[in-house]
Amino acid sequence: MELGVNGLNAKATLGPAETARLVRLAEDLGYRSWWAGDHVVLPSPRVPASPMDPEDPILDPLVHLAHVAALSTTLELGTGIIILPQRNPLVLAKQAASLDVLSGGRLRLGVAGGYLEPELAALGVPMSERGSRTDDYLDAMRALWTAPAPVSYAGRHVSFEGLDAHPRPVQPGGPRVMVGGHSPAAFRRAVARGHGWIGNGRSPEDLAAALAGLERAAAEVERPARLGRLEITFMQLDPVEVDAATASRYRELGVDRLLVYPLPLEDPDEVAAFLERHATL
Repeated sequence: MELGVNGLNAKATLGPAETARLVRLAEDLGYRSWWAGDHVVLPSPRVPASPMDPEDPILDPLVHLAHVAALSTTLELGTGIIILPQRNPLVLAKQAASLDVLSGGRLRLGVAGGYLEPELAALGVPMSERGSRTDDYLDAMRALWTAPAPVSYAGRHVSFEGLDAHPRPVQPGGPRVMVGGHSPAAFRRAVARGHGWIGNGRSPEDLAAALAGLERAAAEVERPARLGRLEITFMQLDPVEVDAATASRYRELGVDRLLVYPLPLEDPDEVAAFLERHATL
């Protein structure tokens, strides 16, 4: 089971000096991946569904990860997650391919449909369309990354013909896609379109419930052979501290990648100490 760190593109850890320090520390401690979250805008005043106060700063994940790519040599770079339906899929395909090239094929593209209605609405996405847009956008991006030119695609929300976009990603078939979410539709999307699933919860029991959902989805939708085995990426929330026994249980459940989240991200020194405590899980 690999270890990764999530969420350091926000609050007190987003500055260039703090990022450089923590990236070097994470690599030295043996962490395998670095993940960044996504919120373009936040409702103000805060609503109950919002995970952050509107005044909390958070960098765009792809801009942040480009900076991390330049500071690192071994860390995989993950979006955990990008809210896909509120992004233009052709622009995102270009951004992802660019980051994959600049990082030497280290990008892991985590995506999900989102849930924060004020943010989605502000970006022109009806809640009722977030799932269908996510599916459509994933397929359109894959076409741009992999189809021979001239590339054409026809979907419900996006269509184009006679296009091409270079450079293509370094990774054959494009960046590995991790599909997030805990609904039956998200599980089906992960099985049908993702190299892996990415989720979170409060305990190994929460993960076990998600794995059962993924197993049900695997009986309902076909998984393309090109995707291979479904990778499992999981992050524990509340408590954010993960002890050795809990980590062992995650390992037994088949987690490929355990992400730690050093909340509350108010003091870089405390974040560094958190990473040191968890490096031997």
